[in-house]
Amino acid sequence: MTQAKSRFSTIEDYLAYDDGADIPYELVDGVLVEMGAENPGNVAIAIFLISVFLQLSVPHYLIHRGTEIVVPSQSVTSRYPDLIVLTEACWSALSGAKRSLITPEMPAPALVIEIVSPGEPGEKKYDRDYIDKRKEYAARGIPEYWLIDPSRSVIIVLHLSGQLYQEIGRFQGQDQIVSPTFPGLTLIAEQILQAGV
Repeated sequence: MTQAKSRFSTIEDYLAYDDGADIPYELVDGVLVEMGAENPGNVAIAIFLISVFLQLSVPHYLIHRGTEIVVPSQSVTSRYPDLIVLTEACWSALSGAKRSLITPEMPAPALVIEIVSPGEPGEKKYDRDYIDKRKEYAARGIPEYWLIDPSRSVIIVLHLSGQLYQEIGRFQGQDQIVSPTFPGLTLIAEQILQAGV
C-alpha cells in the first residue's frame, strides 16, 4: 500500500479532489492511502453475505458495497467497508447524494463488515481492521461490527455498548453466528468462510 502525496484538513477538500487516476483510496488522518486490488475470495464472501441478507428480507437498497463512511479519528478519515447494511434513516439521508458517502451528520448504518487481510498483530493491515477501525466505527455509533478473518478461520461479532464494542462471540467451524441486529440469521461460520474459497 503506497501513500498519495495529497493531504486534506477537511472532508470538503477531500470530496473536491480529483487526481484523474482510477485508483481506490481511503482517507486516513488526512492522507490518501492506496487500497490496492481486492482479494477475489473477500469479494466472494461479501457477495455471499449480500445473498444471505436478501434472504432475511433486508431490502436490496440497504445493502451496500463501495459506500464510504466518514469516521472520527485524529484527523479527517473515511473508510470503505467491505459491506454495509444501512438503516432506513441512513438510506434516506444518503439517497439523492452525489457520492455514496455517509457523512458525520447522517445516521449511522446498522452493520459494518470488514473482511480482514492476512497479517499479524503489530502489522499495519492487522492493526487497521482489529484496532483502528474498531475504535472509529464505535466512535461513529455503528451498532454492530463484524470482522471476518479467513486466514484465522474466525468471524468476530462486536456489538456497541455505550461507546465501546463488546464481543458477542468468536465463531468458527460449525458455530452459528449470533447477531443482535439480525436475530433471524441462521448461518454457521464455515458457510461464510468457505464462500471465499
